[in-house]
Amino acid sequence: MSPQAHEVLAQALKLSPLEKAELVERILDTFVLPDRKAIDERWAAEAEDRIDAYDRGEVAARSGTDVFARIERSEAWKNRLAPHQP
Repeated sequence: MSPQAHEVLAQALKLSPLEKAELVERILDTFVLPDRKAIDERWAAEAEDRIDAYDRGEVAARSGTDVFARIERSEAWKNRLAPHQP
C-alpha cells in the first residue's frame, strides 16, 4: 500500500464500528461487480439461515464485545498495519 493508503487506513481504524461498516459499504459500492446483486442475495440467505439456526438452538449467540475482543487478540488484527507482502 502507498503511504497515503496507510494513512487512510490508520484514520479509518480510529472510527467506531458502525462508522467503519458504513465506510466499507461505501467503498465496496465503488467497485463494478457484475454479480453484486447475486452476492447480496446469497449473503441475505446466509444471514437468514444463521438466524434460523439460532432460533432452533443449533448455534449459540456471542456478544459483540466477546467477538471484537477475540478479533483484537488475533494475529491478523495485530498485524493489520503491516505492509502487505505479495
